[in-house]
Amino acid sequence: MSITEPKSRGEMAYRSIRDDILSCRLTPGSKLLLGPVADRLGVSLSVIRETASRLAAEGLLIAQSQRGFVVPGIDRDDLIELTDARIEIECLCLRESVRSGDMDWEVALLSAYHRMERTPALSTDPAMKDHWAELHAKFHNSLVAGGTNRWYLRIRETLFAHSERYRRLSVALQQEQRDLDQEHKALMDAVISRDAELACERIRAHLSLTIKILLDAGICDPGAGTRK
Repeated sequence: MSITEPKSRGEMAYRSIRDDILSCRLTPGSKLLLGPVADRLGVSLSVIRETASRLAAEGLLIAQSQRGFVVPGIDRDDLIELTDARIEIECLCLRESVRSGDMDWEVALLSAYHRMERTPALSTDPAMKDHWAELHAKFHNSLVAGGTNRWYLRIRETLFAHSERYRRLSVALQQEQRDLDQEHKALMDAVISRDAELACERIRAHLSLTIKILLDAGICDPGAGTRK
């Protein structure tokens, strides 16, 4: 990166492209067009290449020899394995949070739930979709914020990010199949009541329903995407 392009520009490019991948604005399987992205964000090609390499290291892009970068496809096996891993780490984090969380943590969790619950989850407005997704992430983060194991939390953050692409795809399919408000409230109630096993049971059901909706819809192609 040149001295004329401060680190903040690289971070801005990273966050913008990452958000586009997680929200599926960059569609699964599509190529990242470096030039147009650089023009849109007002940065140099070197910044975009560096950003793409960083995202590839995180598994959010695939680097193809002599062909640039592509967004991972939607893969059935990846979804199943990702969900299994996320359930395990979420339960570890929830147990720690329930055991160690204090009153300030409880208040922050209740506030995060209230903000999310008062915001429509299903909207045709892209900005509102992004706003709810941000509140949703903050709520799930708040559930585990009482824990102190930083490695658990780092691993969980990575798994949550990769799961977000799949969650976004499930939104249009789930309107008649679930009550998200009730699922989130039941999860919060179990955590606030310090019932770790019930919280784990409910996070398992919550995440498993998302995977079921996607698999039943048949939108996940075998071998479509991440193992390259």
